[in-house]
Amino acid sequence: MGRILIVGATGLIGSHVAAALADGGHEVTGVARDVRAAGRAIASMCWISLDMGHARPADWSAALADVDAVVNCAGALQSGPADDLFGTHARGLAALVAACETAGVRRFIHFSAMGVDRATPTEFSRSKHAGDEKLMASTLDWVILRPSVVLGPAAYGASALVRGLAALPVLPVMPATAPLQPVALEDVVATVLFFAAPKAPARLALELAGPDRLAFTELVRLFRRWLGHAPAREIVLPAWLAGLLYRLGDAAGRLGWRPPVRSTARREIARGAVGDTAPWHRITGITPRSMAAMLAAGPASVQEKWFASLYLLKPVVLVSLALFWIGSGLASLGPGYAPGIALMQQGGAGALAPLAVVGGGLADLAIGIGICVRRSARLALTGGIAVALFYALAGSVLTPWLWLDPLAPLLKIAPVIALHLCALAMLRDR
Repeated sequence: MGRILIVGATGLIGSHVAAALADGGHEVTGVARDVRAAGRAIASMCWISLDMGHARPADWSAALADVDAVVNCAGALQSGPADDLFGTHARGLAALVAACETAGVRRFIHFSAMGVDRATPTEFSRSKHAGDEKLMASTLDWVILRPSVVLGPAAYGASALVRGLAALPVLPVMPATAPLQPVALEDVVATVLFFAAPKAPARLALELAGPDRLAFTELVRLFRRWLGHAPAREIVLPAWLAGLLYRLGDAAGRLGWRPPVRSTARREIARGAVGDTAPWHRITGITPRSMAAMLAAGPASVQEKWFASLYLLKPVVLVSLALFWIGSGLASLGPGYAPGIALMQQGGAGALAPLAVVGGGLADLAIGIGICVRRSARLALTGGIAVALFYALAGSVLTPWLWLDPLAPLLKIAPVIALHLCALAMLRDR
């Protein structure tokens, strides 16, 4: 058994590869930008915090000491505040490859993407292809794996979106989508285990795909049946509405979120993800399973059904809360300013009334804007709970009659806090 370094070890593929290798007796070190939660969850593995997109060859020297093989699972869909595609897929990969050559690490298993050797319509595919070229030009014993859409028990990115859509009673169908050959996560992991062996074949690129070519709607139907739902009504979205959804996804991406529906996904699914799996089967002996077989092997649990139902509610909840706080702040500083002053003075605030109304309005605005930005969302949601509790306490002291008001302004604080707690519970992406 050897020592193996997994880069991107907290992602969908990387986490399962790391677990399988560790279970097989290998000494596994996981690398990711943030390894705090992973280190607590899997204390038996060694963890290193390192951002591949900004790492230089020298930054890898300690991590590569006595390593027998490297598995690179790092990747992102679209550039944004937290992601630089060429930094991660090309420049960062080149630095890691150079460090491996210096350290004497020979075996290098790299995850690319299906079809990047045939067409590069996006920054995602161009950066993936550039990284592949750099790796193939090296002296390492490299293996490039180019999977189609990877689906399995874990849900993240496309796999989460499919589950979320499968839970809707009405399925919105995006126009201009090409067929997919989704591949089971278990088969992808088995492939890495095969090539991690010291004497396994090297210096080859393989496409990993399932046996069935499916339209995206067919894939969603499979998952819907798996969840136990009756067939959904399907509505093809007009091109303008689909375009608006992709642009909204891009806007969310610029705020640090990582929605699966963005302009990169639009162009990538338009070309599809199908390939030739014969070389993969011939070299490894792995016979890929169909999605129907994969789903049949693991019946949907109540957790799966909860996740599918809640997935698309997450952006609805976050947007609703952001609009609630921003709207409240604008109302306090605008048309509601004079009524707010009168109410505060009625409760005995006196000269402090203007300061309280303005301060409350600014606090509301800060919370709403903070919820919009991924990096500050958790702090803003926590702050929203604290401010809501303060409003309930202050209202009880200054305007206790509002508890009996027909519009229930103070009673409504309880469901608002509950919605914040739901948002906090759903905030983590992986």
